[in-house]
Amino acid sequence: MKIVLSNVPKLWLIDLDGTIVKHNGYLQGGDELLPGAKEFLDSLPETDVIFILSARPEEYRENTESFLKAKGVRFDKLIMGLPQGERILINDVKPSGLQTAHAINVERDQGLAIQVVVCKDL
Repeated sequence: MKIVLSNVPKLWLIDLDGTIVKHNGYLQGGDELLPGAKEFLDSLPETDVIFILSARPEEYRENTESFLKAKGVRFDKLIMGLPQGERILINDVKPSGLQTAHAINVERDQGLAIQVVVCKDL
């Protein structure tokens, strides 16, 4: 999958379970990074901000953060205790026409095979 984006800094809101790590692995013996997850996060520009989202209860925060840091997973904030349902992002369109909200759904536990292309003309 390829996504073409502008060259301005971005906020990435990325789900944890089933996207970055195996779904519910923390309940089944331990977390496991999914294929391409670390590489995808490492490929994002340093000017971008990464929020990892999770429905995991707060009681798992320390273990979750420790695992992510031990694996060298880049993130700026971990938001836990979210509802398990849909996540809806609402944003405005820039006067230039730049779309400021995108949604990408990936198959659970298949990893992140997303190529980000930055277009200076957007």
